Amino acid sequence: MRELQLSGNTARDSGVKHLSSPLEDPSCKLEKLVLDNCSIGEEGFRALASALRSNPSHMRELQLSGNKARDSGVKHLSSLLEDPNCKLEKLHLNNCSIREKGFTDLASVLRSNPSHLRELWLSHNKAGDSGVKHLSSLLEDRNCKLEKLHLNNCSIREEGFRALASALRSNPSHMRELQLSENKAGDSGVKHLSSLLEDPNCKLEKLHLYNCSIGEEGFRALASALRSNPSHMRELWLSHNKAGDSGVKHLSSLLEDPNCKLEKLYLSNSSITDEGFRALASALRSNPSPLRKLHLGGNQPGPSAQQLLSELKKHPNCKHIKILGL
Repeated sequence: MRELQLSGNTARDSGVKHLSSPLEDPSCKLEKLVLDNCSIGEEGFRALASALRSNPSHMRELQLSGNKARDSGVKHLSSLLEDPNCKLEKLHLNNCSIREKGFTDLASVLRSNPSHLRELWLSHNKAGDSGVKHLSSLLEDRNCKLEKLHLNNCSIREEGFRALASALRSNPSHMRELQLSENKAGDSGVKHLSSLLEDPNCKLEKLHLYNCSIGEEGFRALASALRSNPSHMRELWLSHNKAGDSGVKHLSSLLEDPNCKLEKLYLSNSSITDEGFRALASALRSNPSPLRKLHLGGNQPGPSAQQLLSELKKHPNCKHIKILGL
């Protein structure tokens, strides 16, 4: 047995305790355990961590999202993560009622054993700026090889974005996917993030900033940073922000750059009207970019802009683009 998926069951703490006994058996070679949404609380996390400490070297992926870990449960899990024999590469703890203390404990133990972890999913918890600052101390560690970090809807504001960007500028070359949607970045937070994106050592491929209170100035900073380092970014999620036509014009200047390798661009519900749609169409006609998906739902194109985008799909440079949401 290498993979066990039991999500969406009512295991609860008592069920996880039963499951923990085979996990501590040295003959167990399980590599991936998925227990999302299983009504597991602190005692279940304690049992699971204790069992895996007895036999830590095989487990590579642990998915525990949608449970009631809280800070106390994360504390138990931390005792596993600091074990030098722990080789965990992927840890999912989305929506686990974790607050600042849990983020502090997690960052502290991962700094003592940072080199194996590649994916950390912590969305829909209450990190706040203070929790993200603790996590940033891990990210700036040169031994940290994290490639994917998910912090959607974690109550992060400008100070948290500042700390995150500063940490990643110190150690930028490993991160490939950064999900920060549904936080209050604002234009100022995105400007901090842009200082990371323009670093030639930054190899980020996927950036999610859905519903982050970003306006024209944020779009200007983002586009400028990506124009200076355009060749790595593949996915940009910017829906449900206030780009407006002026913000989209800044972004269009990125799309017409021949070095731009963007494949997916999400701009739904971004207050774009005819002027912005025309700027997008012009940029895409001028550059046979690798763009494959363009999401534009929930905006206000007039009949002329809709006609323009329909014709765009027939243009030699744009036949491969799927334009969604018209």
